[in-house]
Amino acid sequence: MKLSRFCDEGLISFELKSKEKDAVIEELVNLASKSKLVKDKNELLKAVLEREKLVTTGVGYGVAFPHAKSKAVKGIVISFGRSDQGIDFDAMDKKLVHLFFLIAAPEDAIGSHLNVMARLSYIMKSEENREKLLKIKSPKELLEILDSVE
Repeated sequence: MKLSRFCDEGLISFELKSKEKDAVIEELVNLASKSKLVKDKNELLKAVLEREKLVTTGVGYGVAFPHAKSKAVKGIVISFGRSDQGIDFDAMDKKLVHLFFLIAAPEDAIGSHLNVMARLSYIMKSEENREKLLKIKSPKELLEILDSVE
């Protein structure tokens, strides 16, 4: 699965400005809303914040996957953000989060968004991949990493 088909260079930031969890989510939603597939930025933000209240998407190892299914989107969209200083995201391992992948999917998505999340999780399990993502400078490099892992 080529994850780059859900993300493009305009949906990537290597310099997240936010310092708090909800603000980071809003920044990631703002990035995602550059996609033509996002119909309602505010509705998507509300859905992601609601989902995050259920249980943290900070999975550990400095990675978080905030996500939601919402009628605000008409296709799967991934936005990426990096915070060099790290953000307290209530991660399961209690460590700061540096790498964020926001996944937005339509309400009627059946399984496809789970495949995307599983693929991202698999890629982020690798310490080598996490280290690469902490160092890369261009969106093109990010998309190549997301597509190169088998």
